[in-house]
Amino acid sequence: MTSPVRAVVFDLDGTLFDHAGASARAVDDFLRSVGVAATPTLHAAWAEAEARHFERWRQGEVSFAEQRRARLTEVLSLAGIHPPRDPDELDVLFGRYLAAYRAAWSPFPGSSSLVREVADLGMAVGVLTDGTEEQQRDKLAVTGLGDLVDVVCTSEHIGVAKPDRRAFQRVAAELGVPVTACLFVGDDPQRDVAGACAAGMHAVLVDPARDGDAVVRTRVLSALGGESETGPR
Repeated sequence: MTSPVRAVVFDLDGTLFDHAGASARAVDDFLRSVGVAATPTLHAAWAEAEARHFERWRQGEVSFAEQRRARLTEVLSLAGIHPPRDPDELDVLFGRYLAAYRAAWSPFPGSSSLVREVADLGMAVGVLTDGTEEQQRDKLAVTGLGDLVDVVCTSEHIGVAKPDRRAFQRVAAELGVPVTACLFVGDDPQRDVAGACAAGMHAVLVDPARDGDAVVRTRVLSALGGESETGPR
């Protein structure tokens, strides 16, 4: 590495926190609550609508509540249920999903121990996540991850989302280290890895859902030892 790493910044959803697993279980519960059997088609539709409308929120095109309502309207229609037109009624329905989603929250196996191990190496530890301040901090609190990190930056709070380099610069500043002295760990090749590298960070791509905690740990510790897949350019 061209600069000694003094801080490790983690993405949250899909990296430390099993969003996809919690969401899949919540979709099952939600559809059951409206009298519909969950199918692979409906699960895929939910995930696709979530990704598309969440991106619209990230771009500032809709409010957070509006992207939730849009997702729900599409999936209910596909399931053969006429969605209510009243936004308040949609919010109540989405609340059923949210309750099931929150009940299913959990970190990936090995996430907590990895964060502790990184901190024990003398690294400052941060989280940079696209999402609302309230929900993302709640995830960290419920899973216990919040007690293990020094700094949390959500896109809602800082006003910019990944891969905007200003998001990475902000978390580095809050950690009190140069951006070039940070290692970013994330599961998205573009928003996480490419964004971090464009900002001047080192970065490593992980996929805990596919690879498991042992592989993730090896990749992160190898990167700290000088073998990051990508570095500042």
